[in-house]
Amino acid sequence: MFNIYQLFPRLFGNKSTNVQPNGTIESNGCGKFNDINDAALSSIKELGITHIWLTGVIRHATLTNYSEYNIPSSHPSVVKGRAGSPYAISDYYDVDPDLAESVSNRMSEFTSLINRIHSNGMKVIIDFVPNHLAREYKSVARPDHVKDFGSDDKNHLPFHKDNNFYYLPNQSFLPPRREESLYQSDKIYVEQPAKATGNDCFTAVPSLNDWFETVKLNYGIDYLDNHLTYFEPIPDTWIKMKEILLYWSEKGVDGFRADMAEMVPVAFWQWVITSVKGQYPQLVMIAEIYQPGLYESYLKAGFDFLYDKVCLYNRLHDVLIHGHAAESISSCWKMMEGYNHRMLRFMENHDEPRLASPRFFGDAFAALPTIALSAFMHSSAYMIYNGQECGENALGTMGFSGDDGRTSIFDYCHMPEHQRWMNGGAFNGGNLSYDQRNLRAAYKKILQERLKQPALLKGKFYDLMWANPWYTEFDPRNVFVFLRFSEEQNLLIVINFNRLESRTVRINMHNDAMELMKIDSSSEELYEAIDLFSESTPIFFRPNELPDKGIRVALRSSQYAVFELKKVLDNN
Repeated sequence: MFNIYQLFPRLFGNKSTNVQPNGTIESNGCGKFNDINDAALSSIKELGITHIWLTGVIRHATLTNYSEYNIPSSHPSVVKGRAGSPYAISDYYDVDPDLAESVSNRMSEFTSLINRIHSNGMKVIIDFVPNHLAREYKSVARPDHVKDFGSDDKNHLPFHKDNNFYYLPNQSFLPPRREESLYQSDKIYVEQPAKATGNDCFTAVPSLNDWFETVKLNYGIDYLDNHLTYFEPIPDTWIKMKEILLYWSEKGVDGFRADMAEMVPVAFWQWVITSVKGQYPQLVMIAEIYQPGLYESYLKAGFDFLYDKVCLYNRLHDVLIHGHAAESISSCWKMMEGYNHRMLRFMENHDEPRLASPRFFGDAFAALPTIALSAFMHSSAYMIYNGQECGENALGTMGFSGDDGRTSIFDYCHMPEHQRWMNGGAFNGGNLSYDQRNLRAAYKKILQERLKQPALLKGKFYDLMWANPWYTEFDPRNVFVFLRFSEEQNLLIVINFNRLESRTVRINMHNDAMELMKIDSSSEELYEAIDLFSESTPIFFRPNELPDKGIRVALRSSQYAVFELKKVLDNN
């Protein structure tokens, strides 16, 4: 079972409260590797977390100048935000100097963090960004035997199988114009010939909406000639990328979240995962992927988990925001049947708006039914984003990303609600409000029960919605009900998505469901349903009555209940 905590070090440890839009690292502050201390890690572990995904660790393009440390500076016209995008990698073998108290010792500080996470009983995941890199990529930390990207390229050719980049011969790159002063420079940015941009944009003049700060990497696909592939012999980019994965694995990294994995050929993934896992068999690989038609091939290539954004996240978004019927959730597991347990589920990450943001749902508590459903539906991986458990709402604008309901990944900013838990570095929740304490407790209970209850940890799933249509004293528009069961335990999970009204429903359960749970459907013995998430009175029932009389359950608005179904040992 994987419970992942996405932790953005730049944000996580930042104690500054007086931050300004487009502010510098000096004015706005920045979290450090060393801020993620044993107190923080112990508290994260107690939350029910098994893995920490450290986001934005690898050195990337930024407007902060570290040239005195022999780190190349970035031209402002090809950087997004003052701090820069953590997905515009400028050195795959280095870490972000922003995150170090001693820039010269930045790698040592990072490996110490890896060791602290391990000593607190958790594992480490970092980003692997294989599709693109910063326009001014230059490694100063690569091993001696490794050549830099593009160093041997034939840049007079648009495509060559062993070029690392795609070129636009006889054209100069022209970055999109931006008026803000921080992006201005007396020096003109020169890129001749122009390289193709990261989002498969083969023009020398990308727009502001393109990934203009990045360059597309060449894996042996000629996009300008009918996507012909040249995978034999192994292209140079493949070899360079394998070296990067091995480099970080050797430092103790336990897994990688592959950024935009679907934009890199599945043949590469099969080759590289097989090779790297041959040396590090416990390595975890997670794919950011948004095309369901590719899911099966990427799983077969060796990925352990895939993003479940397009299906379950989007469906729950529509239930929350657009009032879609709860019963429509059934289509999600059916679409993913056979590999639901291989999905990474979430309701927040750095790309999505905060649940508590008025730009999204605006109510962290009323969104908890989506957390419960996505966490309990299958034995899949589950993830929360730092600050989510405290109701972080991402109010206002901090720079490049604007006021979009997301905590900016491009700027030096902070997470005010998270800072209440951080409490000046004590990480004890000392400044949390009463509601925030209850919210964090709810997340803790959900995450811990995933690890504790046998039926959630390894049990099977059974959808009861088909047995409970609208005309049977049930409300499929607002309520979703399903079973999780194992040899040791049977659970009935009922979720009310209505944020304003309570619901009392009758839940019918037919013989096939009881047979799967190894409950005798003809039995007149007394059973009880005990809610593991409340101290409510048990609900008593007899199996032979379930197909017709069912179990009556009363739920408050936005309530979820997890009933353990057990035989009453003493009928008297």
